[in-house]
Amino acid sequence: MAESKRVDVRIVRDDFAAEVTGLDLRRPLSPQTLEEVRAAWAAFPILCFPDQVLSVEQFEAFTLQLGPFGVDPFVAPMEGHPNVLEVHRGPEEKGIIFGNAWHSDWSFQAQPPSATLLHSKIVPPVGGDTLYADCRKAWSALPEDLKEIALDRNAIHSAKYAYGTSGVLATDPHPREMTILSGEQAHATQLHPIVRSHPVTGRRALFVNPVYTTGIEGMAEEEGRALLARFYAHLVSDDFVYRHSWRENMLVMWDNRCAIHNAEGGYEGYSRLMYRTTLAGERPTLDL
Repeated sequence: MAESKRVDVRIVRDDFAAEVTGLDLRRPLSPQTLEEVRAAWAAFPILCFPDQVLSVEQFEAFTLQLGPFGVDPFVAPMEGHPNVLEVHRGPEEKGIIFGNAWHSDWSFQAQPPSATLLHSKIVPPVGGDTLYADCRKAWSALPEDLKEIALDRNAIHSAKYAYGTSGVLATDPHPREMTILSGEQAHATQLHPIVRSHPVTGRRALFVNPVYTTGIEGMAEEEGRALLARFYAHLVSDDFVYRHSWRENMLVMWDNRCAIHNAEGGYEGYSRLMYRTTLAGERPTLDL
């Protein structure tokens, strides 16, 4: 039987992050409740659902209530669950932390995922926070000279620096719990507008990130990198960043179309395990 009840939403950070309580995500949500969750997600790009004890099958089912799965390249999925990643770091791992740099998930795809959902299974007693930056507010506060450039340009996105044949994850010599699937296919590129419009709210947001944005269309490499550095410095200033601290059995979903994120370390000697899914998205566009 589908669960039908009013969604309780508590603001955590401005109109950027909120906590949703009163729902049992182990059970299907009624159409009315699901629409309330969608409305809350349109209002708050980051939604946190604490105290959700979910099996991997229940996590998959909740994801599919929101939309079809996205495509997750370059990381081997969980055995028996091709649309679930185990974001796992063991206590003895010394290599690069997965996700430990500012990015929007898979922005190098022609249709990047609209959302990422992360469900915490093992949370270390220290460290392991996730930082999120509000790309909508960053756009609104962008200096006018940068706004003019952004509205007139496309950015180049690629997975090559992370997963290419010489990428940082591909060449990391340290053993890890996660299996990275690197290769030549990571060198493909996609053009996306530097600023995109949200398909639901219409709000504009900067759509560049240090991991997957590799240049600016029509600009020399050095010039493009210098411009991108200005965007990045602005994007991750304290005015736009929210720090999320995890507890076990917490589900967080965020909107990759208007937020970038960064997985922090600081939990050496401890395990950290999350299950992750993505929702399929659309080609980024800018409505003028």
